[in-house]
Amino acid sequence: MSLDGLPGWLPGWCREHLGGEPAGVLFRSRQVSMVFGLRLAGGREVVVKARADGGRAASCVAAQARLAERGFPCARPLTPVVGVGALAVHAEEFRPGGEVLHGDSPEMAVRCAEVFARLMAELAGVTGAPPLPNPPWVRWDDTGGGTWPAIGFLDCLDQSAVPAHVAEAAERARVRLLAGGLPCVLGHAAFEAQNLRWRGRRVWAVHDWDSLAWLPEAALAGAASGSFASSGPPTLAPIESSEAFLMAYQDLRGRSFTPEELEVAWAAGVWMAAYNAREMALCGGSPAGGDALRAQAPERLRRARA
Repeated sequence: MSLDGLPGWLPGWCREHLGGEPAGVLFRSRQVSMVFGLRLAGGREVVVKARADGGRAASCVAAQARLAERGFPCARPLTPVVGVGALAVHAEEFRPGGEVLHGDSPEMAVRCAEVFARLMAELAGVTGAPPLPNPPWVRWDDTGGGTWPAIGFLDCLDQSAVPAHVAEAAERARVRLLAGGLPCVLGHAAFEAQNLRWRGRRVWAVHDWDSLAWLPEAALAGAASGSFASSGPPTLAPIESSEAFLMAYQDLRGRSFTPEELEVAWAAGVWMAAYNAREMALCGGSPAGGDALRAQAPERLRRARA
């Protein structure tokens, strides 16, 4: 890929922090972060990530570095977070290969729960400032008294596009989550198929460490139990698969959730699914997640006692 279109600050940043300027582009993407896969002069391949940051990036990169040092399958950070204007920028090793596995069966849920349990066990040993504010799709604790967190690019759109059942499910789940009062831990809040790469039955890489969050363990597991099958537009796993995920997670962690934690887990899955369904409705995206939420919300909310 051409070097045309790279940000003007990027060549100098690479020269200063990585010892060489970009000689080629392996890939580029822009979602929450700007991500550039680069081949530097001399042949070294790296990934540079840049995003507007509210103080989260340093905590996320520090946690990622700790897990990489301990042998967890994730890219190793190559630099600390460096401010470039309003951007937080860092580089990490390029970890290509592996494949995305598709499917939302209970068997796939158990495979993913095994990875999530290992990830959470490793993160339990990470100390430091929590990465706050949480990502917006799990920011039910910071909505200014409304149903949704303030997200400018969504809030300026015509809210009548959001189905009433989505807003209702989100509000009921939010009220239950805020009543929980459970202690917070560090966890991955974008545990989706598109962020995992596998080699056979072995996970090769977990990506998107920008999406760490500081939430109750049960809420993190519950969100993951609903999102693990998303490999493109966000969707919601079947209830029986989320149940298999949560049961396997508890077994692997060696601790059963209390009744309250189980309710929080089910509520978290609903709120994240509702957030994603709202975004898809406002931006003209796939309705699949909203349709799944419509079908599943009564039972999920019943389990949440919401």
